[in-house]
Order: sequence, then structure tokens, then C-alpha cells
Amino acid sequence: MFALSKVLRRTQRLRLGACSAVYSKDIQSGGERSFVSLDSNSTVSNKREAVPRFYEISFLSKRALSSNAGTKSDQEEDDLEDGFSELGSSKSAQDTTSSDDDEGKLSADEEEELELDLIDDSNKTVEKKPSELFKTIVSAPGLSIGSALDKWVEEGNEITRVEVAKAMLQLRRRRMYGRALQLSEWLEANKKIEMNERDYSSRLDLTVKIRGLENGEAYMQKIPKSFKGEVIYRTLLANCVAAGNVKKSELVFNRMKDLGFPLSGFTCDQMLLLYKRIDRKKIADVLLLMEKENVKPSLLTYKILIDVKGATNDISGMEQILETMKDEGVQPDFQTQALTAKHYSGAGLKEKAEKVLKEMEGESLEANRRAFKDLLSIYASLGREDEVTRIWKICESKPYFDESLAAIHAFGKLNKVQEAEAIFEKIVTMGRRASSNTYSVLLRVYVDHKMLSKGKDLVKRMAESGCRIEATTWDALIKLYVEAGEVEKADSMLDKASKQSHTKLMMNSFMYIMDEYSKRGDVHNTEKIFLKMREVGYTSRLRQFQALLQAYINAKAPAYGMRDRMKADNIFPNKSMAAQLAQGDPFKKTAISDILD
Repeated sequence: MFALSKVLRRTQRLRLGACSAVYSKDIQSGGERSFVSLDSNSTVSNKREAVPRFYEISFLSKRALSSNAGTKSDQEEDDLEDGFSELGSSKSAQDTTSSDDDEGKLSADEEEELELDLIDDSNKTVEKKPSELFKTIVSAPGLSIGSALDKWVEEGNEITRVEVAKAMLQLRRRRMYGRALQLSEWLEANKKIEMNERDYSSRLDLTVKIRGLENGEAYMQKIPKSFKGEVIYRTLLANCVAAGNVKKSELVFNRMKDLGFPLSGFTCDQMLLLYKRIDRKKIADVLLLMEKENVKPSLLTYKILIDVKGATNDISGMEQILETMKDEGVQPDFQTQALTAKHYSGAGLKEKAEKVLKEMEGESLEANRRAFKDLLSIYASLGREDEVTRIWKICESKPYFDESLAAIHAFGKLNKVQEAEAIFEKIVTMGRRASSNTYSVLLRVYVDHKMLSKGKDLVKRMAESGCRIEATTWDALIKLYVEAGEVEKADSMLDKASKQSHTKLMMNSFMYIMDEYSKRGDVHNTEKIFLKMREVGYTSRLRQFQALLQAYINAKAPAYGMRDRMKADNIFPNKSMAAQLAQGDPFKKTAISDILD
């Protein structure tokens, strides 16, 4: 039986038939399609139906299916949606904020999958030793990559596709997207290589990352039609998802359908990622679509479901998904194991977490070097200073860059600030220029310990070193001021950072300040931050409306038109938000008001 059906049965006790929903032609004008429910015994044509548009997929939910009440699939699909319907409300507001640290970004394994997809199949295995082209790009001043490349070629060096692939992946893995974009632009402008679809896709991806979706879409219009294939649209979809833009993500999905591209696991995984971050109730819709279209779940599909279940403390559901994954012959990789251990740790299941970590270590810890970063982080979350110290000693003499950053974070979490600082200084003195990300990790340590003075000094040192302040650094600095009670200063800093053309601030940077104004009942400033988020391109989400409505409640002010504002933004309340709306309703009835009426 289809693997996804087993996942759904075990986690939701479903009895899904081979096809629990099919599509029929709607008799409405325009000939659009909509979902109708069928008994599992219904006769279905063997002709393959067209992949639905995503605004139609949303009607898989029980609201649309209720018109066919009484069919077997009604209850089954209701059960499936119920399994995900309360996911967004299971955490406290504080927890929700902290879980949004990476909002708008792909995780490391998601990013890696997209990066490798943008490289020729023959060049996907890239040696770790930095290429000469990469060294030339990294050593050049930030805005003069083109001049450095011209000089490199004049010195007799040859630009080959293999050399370009190595340099591009090494830049991407270090998240040096600005330099990677300049390389891509130089290659295209100087016709150094014959551009193919993956080259155009790579530049599109980098353009969106550095200059935003609108500029990416503008570049896409310049791509020759013959090269606008599935890889181009997959790249655009992944970036729309990373930006958390539901409308554009669904538009791209629909366009891919119109162009006749087959529904793939990658496409479905992207929509799962989107709804995991934005509207978890819709996860059920995507899973039902995957089953109907016989799209087999990938390793990333399972990771997303594991993460969703673990993040909502549904440990039993998480374990059942893991069991099904193994039954289907999909073996957990290091990221899956790390994800599982992280959620065990978060749920207070220390023994289970440590068991998974020991499995990650294997028989020879030195041979499993790629697990070090996650081991450091999770052992720190468990309070195991001895284990963190043991692992760090193994790699301390020649640490990888990401291991050093993980160690700074781990020792900071263990209240070993001096050890964290020592590792930072070692990075700085290793002969390489510390990046914005390096400073941001230590700055986070200072934030967690409310070390405002040290945080200020570090940012000053960062500016003096010539390192550009990026979104992650602004985010840490803004949180530092909020944690220190200097919200107005943080607000002023947010305004200044927002005006920088080269960076888009993280959503959390706005939410730190918005939440604080909301707690104070400062409606004016909460509304101001709400509006500012729209201006920089963040679409409205339930999380923002929750903070906004709480400001009105704390101010004991009527929240006129709040339901209409949410409806206009296509935001639907969960249970906790519904309770907030009832509390802030200016027209709500009370025992006294009934008597007075």
C-alpha cells in the first residue's frame, strides 16, 4: 500500500480508500474544478485527472467536503485534518516566537537539496578543498568581484564549468550569496560559459535571495523561453516558500500545473514547508493530494511531518511516523536523527534523546564528523556539559567552521560565556576574516545572558572590522535591546536597519518589538510595527494578528473590525485566536449588557 497511507493511518487512525477524493468539473462559469467526496467503493475513471490548482486544494478541508456528508471519506478526511488542525495553537506565544528564528529561510538540509538541484548532475560531488576560483572571489573586496575575476583570467587561469560548479557550491554552503550572485552575473555578462537552464535557475535563486522576489521575477522575464523549464519554476517556488509568501507560492504552483509539469515530491514538499510555517491545518490537504496523485513521500516529507509532530509535543505521533518511515525502507539520516533528538529534548525525554545521540555517534565518533554540529547543540540543550566538552576536544585542534559556531552556541547555552568567547577569538585569529554570521552567534550568547554592554562592544568591533551588518546581526541586536528593556531604542534601530537597501530584516526582529508593545497595551506602536511589516514585504499571518489583538485587550480598547481585517488577509482564527476575538469584541454580550438592553 502507498507509504503515505500508512503514515496517515498510524498517526490519525484513518481508513483511507485507494482514492478518497477525486476532482470533477464544476458547473460554475469558467469551467474550474472543485473537490467532491466519494465512497471508497465509488467507480473512478482510469483516466488521469489534471493536477488541481492550489486554491482548489484548500477546499479539501472539511468545510468544503461537508456538502457530501455521509460518505465514508468525509469522516476520514475530517480525522486527517483534525490531526493537524490544532498544531498552530499548541505552543505559547513565547514559544511560537522562538520557533520563528529561521522564518523565511530554508533549513540546512532543505537548502542543500536546492543547491545541489542547481548544479549539473556530473558535478554534484564537490571536493571540500576550496577551489582557486573560490579563493579569488572570497579574497576580493565585496563590490569588486568582477574586477578580481577579470584579473584572474588575465593571469592565464581558465574558467571551466567544473571550476565554476565547485566555486558556486562552496560559496553557497558558506551562504555567501552576494558574491555568488556577482560570479553568476559576471559569467553571463562575459559569456564565459554556455548558459543552460540550471545556470539561469542558479542566478534566479541568488537574485531572489539578495534582491527579493520582485527582482527575481523581473530577471525571470529575461530568461529565454527555451530555458524556462521545470527547474526554473521549482527554484522560484522554493524561494516563494522561503519568503513565506502564500499567494505567490500558490500562483507558481498553478503556473507549473498549467505548463504541464508533473506533480513531484519536490513541489509537494515545498508546499508542506510553506504550510508548516504559515497554516499547519493545510498540511492535511497536501498529504491527501499526494496520495491521490500517487506521489511517494521523500525523506524530506518525513522530516517535515516529524518536525511538525515534535514541535507540537505529539511525541507518539512523531514516533509512529519514524516507524512507518523505516518500514517503507527510508532510513533516517543524521538530520532526521538530530531532529528527533531535539524534539525528545524539548519534551523533557532526556533518556530517549541521549539514546538517539549515541546512535548518531556510532561506533567511532571521529568517523561521524558530520554529526558534531548537531551533537554539540543538542547535548547543550540537555545540560550535558561533559558531553559538549568531550566532543569539542575531538575537533578543537582543527575544527570546521560550522562546528566552531555550534560550539560557541553550545557553551553559551551552558552559561560558559568565557569558553564561547575563546572559540570566537580562535576563529578570528585563524587567518580568516570573521563573517557577519560569526559575530551574530556570539551576539546571541550575549543576548541570552542580557550582556548589553558586551553586545554593544561586539557590534562596534564588527563595524570596525569592515564586516557588513546582516539581518541575523540586526535580529540579535534588536532582541538584545528588547531584553534589556530598551524597546524604544530597539524600535529606532529597527527603523534604521529597515532603510538599508542591501538587507531584509527577519520577521522575528519586528515581532520582538511588536510583542513588547502589545504587552504594554500600546496600540499605536503595535499597529505601527504591524504596518511596517507589510511595507517590507511580510504578508499577514495569524501570529501578527494575535499580537495586535492582545494590544487592544491589554489597553482595554475595542478592537473594531478585527475580524474583517483578518478575513481580508485570508487569515482564519484557531481556537486560541477565537477566544482572543471574543475577549476583544466591542459588541460582546454580558449579563449586565443583556439587562441594560
